[in-house]
Amino acid sequence: MEEKLNDKWINIEEAADYLGVKSVTVRGWIRNGKGVPAHKIGKQWKFKCSELDAWVKSGKSAIE
Repeated sequence: MEEKLNDKWINIEEAADYLGVKSVTVRGWIRNGKGVPAHKIGKQWKFKCSELDAWVKSGKSAIE
């Protein structure tokens, strides 16, 4: 069941909450090409929790 939750699509605000940062930070990561796993769907950015987890675990989130 938990795996299903990690595959749910979430928006920028929810992703920021999930990562413990502000939404403006997530927008900056996308704009500056920090490798955050974001998908543009229509006019909105969407994220999968499982992809965010993998991104953080890979250490790519810490690269300046």
